Amino acid sequence: MSQLNKRGLCQAASYILVFIALFMIFPLRLLPCFLAGFIVYETVLALTPWVERLVKGPLARWIIIFSLTLVVVLGLALGITKLISYLLHDFQNPAAFHAAASKLLEDAQRTLSPVVTRYLPADIDELQHQVVTWLREHLVVVQTFGRTAAHTFATMLIGMLLGAIVSLRVSSDDAHQAPLKQALLQRLTLLAASFHNVVFAQIKVSLVNTLLTCGFLFGLLPMFGLHFPFAKTVVVLTFVAGLLPIIGNLISNTVIILIGLSISLEAALIALIFLIVVHKLEYFINARIFGTRINAKTWEILLAMLVFESAFGLAGVVAAPVYYAYLKSELRQTRLI
Repeated sequence: MSQLNKRGLCQAASYILVFIALFMIFPLRLLPCFLAGFIVYETVLALTPWVERLVKGPLARWIIIFSLTLVVVLGLALGITKLISYLLHDFQNPAAFHAAASKLLEDAQRTLSPVVTRYLPADIDELQHQVVTWLREHLVVVQTFGRTAAHTFATMLIGMLLGAIVSLRVSSDDAHQAPLKQALLQRLTLLAASFHNVVFAQIKVSLVNTLLTCGFLFGLLPMFGLHFPFAKTVVVLTFVAGLLPIIGNLISNTVIILIGLSISLEAALIALIFLIVVHKLEYFINARIFGTRINAKTWEILLAMLVFESAFGLAGVVAAPVYYAYLKSELRQTRLI
């Protein structure tokens, strides 16, 4: 009886500790660290069976971690190099930069609605004046944003390192583990499975949305003699925004309709009709993917995102699907639902 009471207390303690840790992520601003760590951890686990066909044992995971590290370092180096070269090119050729910016402003003044253009600068000199004035008035905001970006970047790197280290842990089937440790491992195993299901389901949804958008921009619109500006950028935005459930589609759809309005009313109407049809199709696709992954309907995810956004802001929108999936997993395991 005492052993059962001890195990029950350890189970209760594990629930309390995990739920406190999950909600302390928001005030401590550790959500990027949490996401980056789990992404690396799940990526290593997903790639391990493939690499183990060539290399057996722990060496397979070391190879995966080394490859991921190489990809991240090369990506950061390439991105920083491109950014520096782009800025240096603009500083070395200010006349060309001014000419390109002036052309963009002229095109916007000519094609956009007067309701929009009255808020745009008339020329490059007015644009420079507005930028300098805004920076002077919002210097504290810019400094805070810089510190926040640096903190986010540092915590993401630390999270990736922790995820890689944890992925090297060899699971043990020792039945004589300490009861609290065993209970905590059960909670973390369910959390990892929920994260895996949500993230990979949302990647599938985003890929489907991106492919449909590509077909619309590069296939359907040219049939009507319309060429969408910034089409490649819109495709990238569609994939990145699509990683946010439900809200991501609204963001990308709004951008497409606004750019369509800048071309013509006909383009905007075609875009609106297409997006309505695609939205109805995606509703069934999302329900199918999320229903099979986490047994959650679209309205459940939306409600969870609404509550978490009200409580924790934008970070809550990102974390809500994972947290909700984990909550349902725990309730299902205890046979409460």
